[in-house]
Amino acid sequence: MDKIMEIWTNYLFTPEGGAVSVILAVLSVIGMWLVFKKAHKAGWRSLVPVLNLYTLVQIGDRHGLKFLLLLIPVVGVIYYVLFSVRLARRFGKGLLFGVGLMLLPPLFILILGLGSAKYKA
Repeated sequence: MDKIMEIWTNYLFTPEGGAVSVILAVLSVIGMWLVFKKAHKAGWRSLVPVLNLYTLVQIGDRHGLKFLLLLIPVVGVIYYVLFSVRLARRFGKGLLFGVGLMLLPPLFILILGLGSAKYKA
């Protein structure tokens, strides 16, 4: 286990690891901007760290303040699973897409934003 942590830590603190992190962050912002526009929310909200999560939860679950549940250790994990599926269903996607949103958020948010999915209020 220590060897895995050593490899992981050594990768994160390299220029390549930093570049991958920046690329994923930019893709997440672009994807959220497009998802927000589809849901008739201001795209600039994707640029503000806490506001983007609040808006995403508002789109997926109608009650934006529920994003505070994500801060509670065990409850946050359970809510994140439920929220991912709810967000997928708001755009006409199924359970497997919700699992994708949960496991690979930058990729699936981008797919949601660039794809032909329509927001169902």
